[in-house]
Amino acid sequence: MSIAELVNADVFADMVAMRRDLHRHPELSWQEERTAGKICARLEALGIPFRRGVAGFGVVADIPGRNRGRVIALRADMDALPVKEETELPFSSSVDGVMHACGHDGHTSMLLGAAALLAQDDDLPATVRLIFQPAEETGRGARAMIEAHALDDVAMIFGGHLDRHYAPGMIAVTDGVVNASSDKFSIEITGQGGHAARPHESVDAVVVGSLMVMAIQTIVSREVNPSHPSVISVGRFDAGTASNVIAGGARLEGSIRAQDARVREHLHTAVRRVAESVAKLHGAAVHVDIDFGTPVLTNHPEVTELARRAARQAVGDEHVCAMTTANMGGEDFSYYLEEVPGCYVRFGGQIPGKENFPAHSSKFDFDEAALRAGAAYYYHIAKAAGEEANAK
Repeated sequence: MSIAELVNADVFADMVAMRRDLHRHPELSWQEERTAGKICARLEALGIPFRRGVAGFGVVADIPGRNRGRVIALRADMDALPVKEETELPFSSSVDGVMHACGHDGHTSMLLGAAALLAQDDDLPATVRLIFQPAEETGRGARAMIEAHALDDVAMIFGGHLDRHYAPGMIAVTDGVVNASSDKFSIEITGQGGHAARPHESVDAVVVGSLMVMAIQTIVSREVNPSHPSVISVGRFDAGTASNVIAGGARLEGSIRAQDARVREHLHTAVRRVAESVAKLHGAAVHVDIDFGTPVLTNHPEVTELARRAARQAVGDEHVCAMTTANMGGEDFSYYLEEVPGCYVRFGGQIPGKENFPAHSSKFDFDEAALRAGAAYYYHIAKAAGEEANAK
């Protein structure tokens, strides 16, 4: 069956309408009340039982299969970002300063499209669980869903993300690491304020902070094997109150990303070491706080091969590829993969002429043809994974 026959015009039109509605009415993390309501209304229309209010505004729905003791999970994220939209789309955000700038409106819509296909199939080998997750952008939503028992009895889990690097209809299925870990750090510097005319009487927190920025951002280039992609970025530097006052305090905030757990640990230690050493050198006090975020997202080998076969069924051999460059973005789907085997893929959604508008950009958009590929993939992987789970 061709993808156009499987995901027919009516199913595709429903997905597009849902995507545009969600895009027009974006909701931030932990605030996805309307989004959850739209999901529940669609599931109810499809005759699929669901639980709402899971970990806040999450929704979990089970479509029964032959073997109800084996569950295959499919996950989509729901939340938007605090970004002012500049796409000029006819269905642009109606909420000032909030936008679906990462494609979660598309992820939710394609999973609802898959739900329509799965609900019509009277020969599902295993129960399929649809997980509509809040708050992915905070890196906390997946953990909250796990704690709310969304993974109970799950044998395998699958998810995916829209990607401007690939043409519509392409699915990138990648072995091993797909997303980096993502941690945040903050550094409080305490010096001695004073008059700008008499710097010798002060400990200048701006100077200390500046030296820290330069030293921290050379850690990767001089302490990490170049074959292990990693990044440290200082994104914020707050200090000072006036042009003629030497700042007595400063605050740095930044991000640490790695694709190897040991490198991740080394970077945490190195940031602390460098900050403390620079502060001591200049007579300042320092406090370093590192907030552990999402871990490295690593696809499971056997499940990834299963996903690759399902992707080929969905879109054809010529439309299946693998990522060729490291993705340093974080993704809390990694928490699910620490609990059960699974695979995370990328759905091509490139729009010619808009390749330079990345996720989290105020001009981010994707080709809605990607919705059809996503729904077809989720349908095929749910069936294939169900058969595989039953065979074990």
